[in-house]
Amino acid sequence: MSALTVLAPLSVEARAVRAGASWANVQRIGMGPRRAARGARVAQDADAVLIAGFCGALDYDLEPGDVVLGSELRGPTGTTPLPDASILAGVLRRGGLRVRIGPIASSQRLVVRERRRALQRTGALAVDMESAWLASATQAEPLVALRVVLDSHGAELHRPLRTLSGAAAAYRSLRKACALAEDWSRSLGPREVVLASPRASCAGVVRAVEVVERVLEDRGAPIYVRKQIVHNTHVVADLERRGAIFVEEVDEVPEGSTVIFSAHGVSPAVRAAASERDLDVIDATCPLVAKVHAEARRFADSGFDIVLVGHEGHEEVEGTLGEAPARMQVIASADEVGGVRVEDPDQVAYLTQTTLALDETAGVVDALRDRFPNLAGPSSSDICYATQNRQDAVRALAADCDVVLVVGSDNSSNSRRLVEVADRAGCRAALVEDGTEIPPELLIGAERVGLTAGASAPETLVEGVVRALDGLGGVTVAERTVAREEVHFKLPRDVRNPR
Repeated sequence: MSALTVLAPLSVEARAVRAGASWANVQRIGMGPRRAARGARVAQDADAVLIAGFCGALDYDLEPGDVVLGSELRGPTGTTPLPDASILAGVLRRGGLRVRIGPIASSQRLVVRERRRALQRTGALAVDMESAWLASATQAEPLVALRVVLDSHGAELHRPLRTLSGAAAAYRSLRKACALAEDWSRSLGPREVVLASPRASCAGVVRAVEVVERVLEDRGAPIYVRKQIVHNTHVVADLERRGAIFVEEVDEVPEGSTVIFSAHGVSPAVRAAASERDLDVIDATCPLVAKVHAEARRFADSGFDIVLVGHEGHEEVEGTLGEAPARMQVIASADEVGGVRVEDPDQVAYLTQTTLALDETAGVVDALRDRFPNLAGPSSSDICYATQNRQDAVRALAADCDVVLVVGSDNSSNSRRLVEVADRAGCRAALVEDGTEIPPELLIGAERVGLTAGASAPETLVEGVVRALDGLGGVTVAERTVAREEVHFKLPRDVRNPR
């Protein structure tokens, strides 16, 4: 891994850095452009460089003690793009600091009054007097700028009494930030990223999200969606910005309004409640989940007791259970098979939640069959093709990667199962929403990182994680393909033919 050199302009900044980061090689370089350019010679041969010090806030929302991580450095002679700092930002936020990522401007003199307001209008978050010149004097990879707000619009440096408390807050934050950054610094260095294929959004998820997008376009905001359309917080937040309103139950939807049912499906009771409120229903249930609902009705109509293998409380399980609540019971593990009660041991059938882990489900079904030899099942596996393909791909990654990262939300069942599959294959794994959630301690010593995404996570999040990993010192990207997916589901008729 790459050794880190920390450059701090002033002695007070260097003291704060050393107080927090006794592990670091800290070099004081002096204040201002000329001293910075001369002082940067100590970092000419450094593998990685962190510029750490104070700054003035340009953005009105920044306060003393807030941390600004540079996305680029702007100076009189041009702009220097910086590596993605998402992983470090996540570390600092989890440590309790307020962090923003964005452009930092460098000035040859103090910036106050109208000059500060003019720089603010350029979109830069903060201003300092060294970073741009330091960037031009080193070839380190990565080069990271970490600046802590000392003064703001309401308490500029030319008003000393107003900046005393800000100076104390800035010192504490700089010290704390450097202390928190130790694991991040130990994870620096180039590595290989191996992408699983297939990965990310499946056909059912693509269809469900497109349903909401098309209805918003056709009918305008607001439109209502029962539950999260898919289990991904980024997708939901994006649709909310466009005008979708997510509710827990249909009784929260104004009578006569449009409501969309999520990809996980709903019970007949929910459909009846929507009808009573005269709601215009658009059903975005994944066709593979709808298949399980149809199987539940078929078995129930034939007099079977049904054992549904799944996680009680999951939206998909609740919807399936609602098809035959008097004849169905839910279990999650082989240990629960002994507690299953049925009327006729020869009239028992099983169904499964579509997003479970294949090997785990097989063990439960085997235990059911041991107890009920005439156990009936679906005509084909309920585990969806996307779940199976993504789990197969993770097994392939786990075989020769040091660690596997799974992109997905915590409430995504299929994403959590991917982490479990990697763990069972003997590979360290973590579930992350995006680049800011990557735990750097997991990457220490990891030269090859496997990367996949749950079926409810868009590919854009995968791309963001690759950029975040690249920000640690560069990546080379390869792909491991285990299957080709060419599945597409038609949109509901009332979406294909809008009113």
